[in-house]
Amino acid sequence: MQTKLPASFLETETGRRADQILRRCVHCGFCNATCPTYLERGDELDGPRGRIYLIKDLLESGTANPVAANHLDRCLTCRACETTCPSGVEYGELAEIGRDVLRRSGFSKPSWMTKLLLVLVRHPNWLRLIMRLGRPVRFILPASLRETLAYLPRRGESVGSDNASVLIMRGCVQSVVTPEVNDHLAGLLQTRGIAFRFSDETRCCGGMELHAGLHNDALNQMHSNVRALDSSRLQTVISTASGCGVTLKEYGRLLGSDEGRAFSAKVVDAVEYLQTFTFTKKRKDVTRVAWHPPCTLQHGQRLRGVVESILTKTGYELVPVKDVHLCCGSAGVYSIEQPELSRQLRQRKIDSLMANQPELIATANVGCQMHMGTVADVPVVHWLELLR
Repeated sequence: MQTKLPASFLETETGRRADQILRRCVHCGFCNATCPTYLERGDELDGPRGRIYLIKDLLESGTANPVAANHLDRCLTCRACETTCPSGVEYGELAEIGRDVLRRSGFSKPSWMTKLLLVLVRHPNWLRLIMRLGRPVRFILPASLRETLAYLPRRGESVGSDNASVLIMRGCVQSVVTPEVNDHLAGLLQTRGIAFRFSDETRCCGGMELHAGLHNDALNQMHSNVRALDSSRLQTVISTASGCGVTLKEYGRLLGSDEGRAFSAKVVDAVEYLQTFTFTKKRKDVTRVAWHPPCTLQHGQRLRGVVESILTKTGYELVPVKDVHLCCGSAGVYSIEQPELSRQLRQRKIDSLMANQPELIATANVGCQMHMGTVADVPVVHWLELLR
């Protein structure tokens, strides 16, 4: 793709990076075939190729417009297009740049619900309190909040060792809504004699702000986390939420600092840490499982087939799932900002997962688990909970 970005913009690191990414695109359109929003709406501007042209025009003209804002807001940043692209276009990174320009220009401001959620995820205790207070009146709230409040907030029970070099990231929403996932990982490590500690000194990874296009807020949160965690004392940082994991792994790129790179180099998803171990079934009453690999696991971290291998070896039967590469519609704050489209994508995903009569659905991200769990006819659990 030919570009004509302003010289002043090309003098910046962001400008040079945007130009490099744009020039990789060869207009082939393969990306549209795997884009959930393009498949749902059939609009070229709601596919990666169209959005790339919108970002190109935005950066070349230096003028934001509501058309670009509207179609970029509809992007899930699922990055399915990246695993399809033969030219290696880093679309997710380009979308970050485009959204940052739009936000700075006053377009696509987050809704009040997103702003409230972003405040709460920085303070999990506040989130826990608000969820408890909101449950009795959830039926009068907007649908996206009502579904979130269907979950009863809880606290994790496991306690780690302060001196351990293996760190388990509690996460923000996960520590409140599904703390049993980290508790279960702690149990799996304990039975194998592996000492660990928890990330009680950190808050949100910054992924939620990044999804909302609040680039500077995201970077501030990441800086805070890196300062709170001395990576020189750590050997491994384990994330059980793939949405957090993909963000933590990109701290080096996003922060551009030695501290950020040192930290992100030690981050692994739980499946990467556990893939050499063998397990037995925890759920003796379950055989047929529908596996939903979150976009952040299969497209962001490129960890495809690993969880599937562990579950199969453990004794579960993974039922066939059509269009396994498509997003469920959760995507950070997407279900709040784009509720109608999010629900459409969720229904498509639920239909695919349930087509072959599974006894439960397994996934690897708290956002997907919550988003699908309120409407699925079978339980939706984190895959770690299937291991004894």
